[in-house]
Amino acid sequence: MSNLTVKDLEKLQAEHPDYRMELVSGEIIFMSPSGLESEEVGIEIAAQLRNWVRPRKLGRVLGSSAGFRLPNKDEDIRAPDVSLILAERLPRTTEDYAELVPDLMFEVKSKTDKVSKLRQKIQQFLEFGTKVGVLVDPRTRTLEVYRLNVDKIILRDGDVLEVPELLPGWELPIEEIWAPEFN
Repeated sequence: MSNLTVKDLEKLQAEHPDYRMELVSGEIIFMSPSGLESEEVGIEIAAQLRNWVRPRKLGRVLGSSAGFRLPNKDEDIRAPDVSLILAERLPRTTEDYAELVPDLMFEVKSKTDKVSKLRQKIQQFLEFGTKVGVLVDPRTRTLEVYRLNVDKIILRDGDVLEVPELLPGWELPIEEIWAPEFN
């Protein structure tokens, strides 16, 4: 199945509502459910981000089902695990795919993900206007922070993620995002 369009994706999603899909270079990519750890980490990032953004009315924090129509020739539809769109860029929500890229995006590596593919996805978003992309790896307890044409920054436990160009004052202590252990 290649050379498929957004309409094809929408048709497949209507026929198979329980499947998450992306449209990449004219091909439908079926997204398998992630393991518990990566989902728990993604939810924690989204919760901490939302709890800071929403009371300040700074934007929209979205989860892994929010699709973005990329401005490339194939009109790819991609869905980061967590994303933020600043309020001034999308003052009203839509039931359709967002026809813009998020300002901030996170990809949380799951057991079946390939790091190289996640890095490529982040780079694609950066090239289309995303300001900051973050690759989160729960197994190594690291965050790789990407900005276009800037060397990546690697954060670990004890470090704090800050994104002053988008969210001055917001801080995300790295050790707070990992899945807890209950002994």
